[in-house]
Amino acid sequence: MFEKVAFTMYAIEDAARARDFYENTLGLKVGMAGGNGSMHWIEYDLPGGGCIALTNVTGKPPGGGGTIALEVADLDALVSDLKAKGVRFMGDIVKGPHCRMANCLDSEGNALLLHQLDRRS
Repeated sequence: MFEKVAFTMYAIEDAARARDFYENTLGLKVGMAGGNGSMHWIEYDLPGGGCIALTNVTGKPPGGGGTIALEVADLDALVSDLKAKGVRFMGDIVKGPHCRMANCLDSEGNALLLHQLDRRS
């Protein structure tokens, strides 16, 4: 039986650049970081559950993996803040049936989907 997503893994090229983006630009706290020489594995545990793992151990190039959706409290404020920090967005905010979303790229070219559920009245 499946219980939850254990982690979403993204390939990286430059560990220092990726850490700067996830820690300083997005404000995530590193949960675990390890490596062996030039090989890196970095994890960010999210407060509401889930984990993002960044690695260059697989040898795969960045930008070819899946997309992780991050739930946010205030999509408009976050998009504005990230644009001011130079984050590249792929189009405008999109309205779904129960949410709003914005697609952006991390420092390595991986897709991030910022997601905000509609407020319930």
